[in-house]
Amino acid sequence: MRYPLPNKSVVWIQTRPANISSNANKPSAVRAVVRKAALLPFVFVMYAYATGGPFGLEDMVTTSGPGLTLLYHLFIPFFWCIPVSLVASELTTAIPVEGGFYRWVRAGFGDFWGFLAGWWNWSASFLLAAAYAVLTTDYLSFYFPAIVGWKHHLVSVAIIAVIAWINVRGIRMVGAVSTVLEIFVLLVIAALCAIAATKWQHNPFSPLVSPHVPPFRVLGVGLALGLWLYSGYEQVSSVAEEVEHPQRSYPIALAVVIPLSIATYFLPTMFSLAALGNWQKWHTGYFSDAAQLIGGPWLGFAMTIAAMISNLSLLNATVLTCTRMPSTMAEDGYLPPVLAARHPRYGTPWIAIIVSSIIYALLAQRTMVQLLTVYVWLRIGVTILTVLSSWQLRKTQPELPRPFRIPWGRAGLLYVIIAPLVMSAVALVASDPFARKWGPMPVLLGPAMYFVFRALHKEIAQP
Repeated sequence: MRYPLPNKSVVWIQTRPANISSNANKPSAVRAVVRKAALLPFVFVMYAYATGGPFGLEDMVTTSGPGLTLLYHLFIPFFWCIPVSLVASELTTAIPVEGGFYRWVRAGFGDFWGFLAGWWNWSASFLLAAAYAVLTTDYLSFYFPAIVGWKHHLVSVAIIAVIAWINVRGIRMVGAVSTVLEIFVLLVIAALCAIAATKWQHNPFSPLVSPHVPPFRVLGVGLALGLWLYSGYEQVSSVAEEVEHPQRSYPIALAVVIPLSIATYFLPTMFSLAALGNWQKWHTGYFSDAAQLIGGPWLGFAMTIAAMISNLSLLNATVLTCTRMPSTMAEDGYLPPVLAARHPRYGTPWIAIIVSSIIYALLAQRTMVQLLTVYVWLRIGVTILTVLSSWQLRKTQPELPRPFRIPWGRAGLLYVIIAPLVMSAVALVASDPFARKWGPMPVLLGPAMYFVFRALHKEIAQP
């Protein structure tokens, strides 16, 4: 089966392997109308997925040092999220289809690399969503210390179940929830920054690096967390068909979300360090303690609520964007056809949402740092394939209408490719031992699964 590109282009994207029978994963003839999101809710969905709040970066301060942490938040965007967002803007406006970057990679490099982009992204979502559920429960345990052990896991599973239900209802519900949650989070962060600015007493950049910490840990953990914090801007392309006027909405949303994300990470960290100067005490969840020391119990309580809300919002947006990947790959014949099933009322890939959520729940027993250091390996693989597809499609499909083009001509195109490649190389070389041990495993699983599913489909296609 082939889907035409928008604007009646003569260029086509093959979305089913040639050796798979047309009935192997034929979608239902009756498909519910998908309820599309307007620009404002879409902005908050993107912000919720890519940022959500400053929570989770606290370990960077004690591991890498306060100065290096702040510098990370100033220069990582220029090597990571800004070039990736420029690629996403060009390709989303040119090819606004469900599955987004997975289908861009496939159009540029063929079935094998397209499969890897989709599989790695789906695998990464297992770790990411599980981390958000764990982090939400961690914050909740501040007020309910009895939530430990199996109770901690049970609460995380319950959180995942509620978010899955919201996502089955569709992007409008996800967008409405994200908008309300993130407005509250931003108000609390603004209050922290305003009060902390009046209590500036210390140099927030001192010391530059954390003493007595091995160099690989200083660089590795900090970069892993930094790449996690600034990842995801291309991910929302996977729901392009569920957004009103995606060619217009996607670039506008990126132009709003990226500077807002940088400010969300940099400003509360800088002001809190300047007011307190106690960088050695920072740990996961420390923004709640910092808020209480700076503004009193009311601000500490509000920040804890904001942290829980932020992680719920991040989980909510992650389920939305990442579950479109297995459903789209199933429609293309790469995964079992049942994953392509759409809810008869809401038009959402409800089976893919439920299956993914079950996997999230199983992984919600690990610590956040363990999950994220492995996640970065998968995230790097997907990002590199995405930025390279922009170059490939410029060469193979130059006539494709591109309402938004990466600026600065050939130099701009080189920038959006080379900058993420450099950042990826540095991050992988500087990985900590846990990431180097476990990170390559899910990456190498991708090629193996491609040949497994291809062999299965050959058997199904045979009479």
